Amino acid sequence: MFKIRGESWFLLIILLALSVIGIEKIVSADEEDDFKFGVEVLLDEQKNLLDDKRVGLVTNPTGVNQNLQSDVDLLFNDPDIDLTALYGPEHGVRGNEEAGEYVEFYTDPETNLPVYSLYGETQKPNDEMLENVDTLVFDIQDAGVTYYTYVWTMYNLIEAAAENDKEVVILDRPNPLGGDRVEGPVEVEDEHASFVGLKDLAVVHGMTFGEIAEYFNDEFDLDADLSVVQMQNYDRSKRYAELDIPFVMPSPNMPTTDSIDVYPITGYFETFENISEGRGTAKPFQMIGAEFINSAQYAKDLNELKLPGVMFRPTAFTPAPGQKVEEELAEGVEIYITDLDDYDPIFTGLSMIKLLNDNYSDDIEWRDDEWLAQLTGKSYIEEDLKNGEEVEDIVEKWQTELEDFKETRENYLLYESSSQEDSSKSLGTIVWTVAGAIILLGLGILCYVIWKREED
Repeated sequence: MFKIRGESWFLLIILLALSVIGIEKIVSADEEDDFKFGVEVLLDEQKNLLDDKRVGLVTNPTGVNQNLQSDVDLLFNDPDIDLTALYGPEHGVRGNEEAGEYVEFYTDPETNLPVYSLYGETQKPNDEMLENVDTLVFDIQDAGVTYYTYVWTMYNLIEAAAENDKEVVILDRPNPLGGDRVEGPVEVEDEHASFVGLKDLAVVHGMTFGEIAEYFNDEFDLDADLSVVQMQNYDRSKRYAELDIPFVMPSPNMPTTDSIDVYPITGYFETFENISEGRGTAKPFQMIGAEFINSAQYAKDLNELKLPGVMFRPTAFTPAPGQKVEEELAEGVEIYITDLDDYDPIFTGLSMIKLLNDNYSDDIEWRDDEWLAQLTGKSYIEEDLKNGEEVEDIVEKWQTELEDFKETRENYLLYESSSQEDSSKSLGTIVWTVAGAIILLGLGILCYVIWKREED
């Protein structure tokens, strides 16, 4: 048995400490891979944003943590948070209202807090609604397109907060379509600005609400006191279904991520009076149909277009009462997305409309409020489709503004894609692994040297 001298003990302790640090770095990197919603980060790490504040919460059933506990309950029951008011977007705080229905003021039965509507007559909170609030917290799941009204609820909230000297905190959530896809028209014609398209923003924007909030605040000079609580370890390249987190339907006709994936294709069919987009069926937005369509021929014609990443199946369905084409047999197609990376939703949706207009122009009833112009911000799209213009030529018209938006958008992105994250994490892991190996090798050499010295 050999004895280790004092200086040798010192070197051994140093090397062992470095080894422990290296191992801890690798382990902690793995632990940090856990995903967290913005609300979870707020409650775990950033409750100081709400210190000594009367808090108003804008949310709906999608405002939950990964244990499916409601934001309303989480904040109301937290002794460090003074929750004083609730605000509901379209469909309400509890999500029990149909699309387009006005949600009146009421008292929440679970908390006895006042609930104010931010849809219908009061899309923007007024002075009275903000009287007992210092900070507004927003936590709602988006659907990834501009004609889903929650994004404009957020815009109005930020604007109202700035006008009334209130703070705004956005609790971020994933973009369900992924954060890399950016498509569609951007600039909104003034006469067609509405609650399905209020300001300049690409129809498929590829941004989270936190990113959009900062874009709104800066680009439109809202100048609100804005904070974004970012998600932890969010990979912007992934769609919601790829994230392995619970999905809560953001509205009654958006029951699954499949509905969300196809929504940028078929959402435009809301511009027709007598063509159903599948509302009131088990697959809203995944099917479209009308009494006058020959489903077999329509599916055949669509498949012959060889649109990327999609296929069409002839189908027939009967929408429930209260929906378009209610209780009537509608023939049409069901859309199958075969390649989520390759499909072109806006081009596909406009191609479907063009084919219908080419074959059934005498049967189609367009809404008389230029609804397609409100959904897209462009009056020429409906006119061009009716005149038989090629979809390629229609899409080309907005490419310059889209490229400009993509460049501006880069200034507001808060998250990386998996390829960027993986390369960064891999480099860190490699560095600490090599360092650990060198340290352990050094330990072995030092022990050998000590042993030889003791032998001599």
